[in-house]
Amino acid sequence: MSLEEISIRWHENPMLKPRIEKVVVNVSVGKSGEPLEKAMKILEELTGQKPCVRRAKKTIREFGIRKTEPIACLVTLRGEKAQDFLKRILQTVDNKVSERAFDEYGNFSFGIKEHISILATKYSPELGIIGMDISVTLSRPGYRVKRRHRGKSKIGSGHLLTRDEAILFMKDAFGVEAT
Repeated sequence: MSLEEISIRWHENPMLKPRIEKVVVNVSVGKSGEPLEKAMKILEELTGQKPCVRRAKKTIREFGIRKTEPIACLVTLRGEKAQDFLKRILQTVDNKVSERAFDEYGNFSFGIKEHISILATKYSPELGIIGMDISVTLSRPGYRVKRRHRGKSKIGSGHLLTRDEAILFMKDAFGVEAT
C-alpha cells in the first residue's frame, strides 16, 4: 500500500490514525548519590514532572554497581505534555530520526548526548551535562483491548501499526524526516 493510500485511509476511518501513547525519557547515570540527584533535577526541569528512580538488577563489580542500588531515573509523559516535549526534542536532532530507530510495531527511540542542546535550556555548572534516551510509543485507538484487565482480547493484524505507517505519521504530525 502506498503512502498516499494510507493517508486517505486515515481520513476515512479515524480509528486507523496513529497517536502518541507515551514518551519515556530515561537518564542512566550508573551511580547513586549526587550524580543521580543532579540528573533527577535536570530531568524535572526539562519535563515538569518528578522522575522515578530505577535500581540495578544485578551486581557488576567492574563498574562498582550493587544489586538494588539506584542508578537511573526516568519520566513518562502522556497527552499534551508528551507532544510538546517531543516537538522540542525533535528540533534538537534537526527533525531527523534514523529509519533503523523504528521497530516493526511503529515505536521508535533515539538519544541525545547533551541536554543543553535542547531549546530554551541553559547550562548550570553545579548540575553539569547529561545525556538521555527518548522512547516514543505509538498506538491506534482500540489498543486498550490488549491491555485492559477485564475482557482482554487480541488486536487483529489489520489494526496493528507498521513501521511505514509510523514513519508517515511522524512526517505528517511533526515533520520528522526518516533517514
